Amino acid sequence: MDNQDVHIHEKYRETVGPALKSKLEEFILYGYDQVKEDEIWEYLKKKTWKRVQDEKMLYQIVNDILAVKIGDYMNYATVEAFKSPSWFDEEGKEVLEKLL
Repeated sequence: MDNQDVHIHEKYRETVGPALKSKLEEFILYGYDQVKEDEIWEYLKKKTWKRVQDEKMLYQIVNDILAVKIGDYMNYATVEAFKSPSWFDEEGKEVLEKLL
């Protein structure tokens, strides 16, 4: 992966780990215990920071993490699930064969 494929805020991933953990604990508290920290981070990169041109300050990134709404994340996760390959098309059959 070259530098153009790396998100502008990726270098903060480890630093903001405690904020992600806090948000994940909130999700778990509300019964969404299947969500992972990496999935929340991907949501932020693909939705919240989709069109970010300039680097944000660390406190702004933490604020964005803590501002994630469970409903918004679940809507995103649902759409992403529909984008995944179907088990019944050619691509899905190939994936299924590899798994079995």
